[in-house]
Amino acid sequence: MTVTLGVHASNPSLYYLARLPYLDEELAPLGETGAFHHYADGTRTGALLADGTIDFGGTGSTPPITAQAAGHDLVYAAVSAPRPDHGALLVLDSGPVGTVADLKGGTVVLGVGSWQTHLLAKALHAQGLGYGEDVTPARPAPGEDQARRLREGEIAGWIAQGAELAAARRGGEFRELIRTGDVITDRSVFFTRRDFATSRPELIAAVVTALRRADAWVAANPAEAAAIAAGELGGTAADWQTALAALPWQLEPATTGFIAEQQEAADIFHGVGFIDRALTVAHAHLPALEAPVAAALAKAV
Repeated sequence: MTVTLGVHASNPSLYYLARLPYLDEELAPLGETGAFHHYADGTRTGALLADGTIDFGGTGSTPPITAQAAGHDLVYAAVSAPRPDHGALLVLDSGPVGTVADLKGGTVVLGVGSWQTHLLAKALHAQGLGYGEDVTPARPAPGEDQARRLREGEIAGWIAQGAELAAARRGGEFRELIRTGDVITDRSVFFTRRDFATSRPELIAAVVTALRRADAWVAANPAEAAAIAAGELGGTAADWQTALAALPWQLEPATTGFIAEQQEAADIFHGVGFIDRALTVAHAHLPALEAPVAAALAKAV
């Protein structure tokens, strides 16, 4: 069979794996081949798994929760180590927002439905504020300059990541109201369909091995990896190298500790109406995957 992985620019491990030979190299001994399905919006990952377009995908923490809430029968395969410096909620340094509570009544631009929703919702929840009720979350429009909008007072805050965050930090006009690691672990999360995971766990292990090798390549070749991202996604190679250096490039099995993190997020999402029903995230945990994934990750690169 052909094992198809979903790829979008917001998942760095999959983004680089799609440009390296490791997937086919790991699948070949099992008599299988690999393919990549490229798409722009990581929040579609659950639906693409459900309809069979892809067999394996990766996002931040929020999309698997919304996919489970939509009724998709997914299971977690692996997660990255925490990414405390992956992103930040920026405010104008000279502006009126000094605390999270000061965001009330304002608009925050973010990737709605991504890990950024988890970050904002949890930060607001801790202050007794409601996501979508006390603060308006807004998706960025294509080509929109969020730094300018923040500078001119059109928005109260902006959650940035990657080269955009590196550039904003370098400019000195903005202050980090929330650093990602202050609020959530912000892991990169990899998941698949239950039927695929239970019928072919050895393929999951092979995919995880390929991801681990891709991560090791980026960690060992940061300048080359940054040049690829700058050429395809925009921004400068220097800012991309700064952004990539902030990531752990390390994978872990999806354990009960991670499931507890996701359950907390799901409870908050349900409480603010971002998902329409309560979830038991543990239904998406497949303990039988932990041993083969751990063994795959323990192999020398």
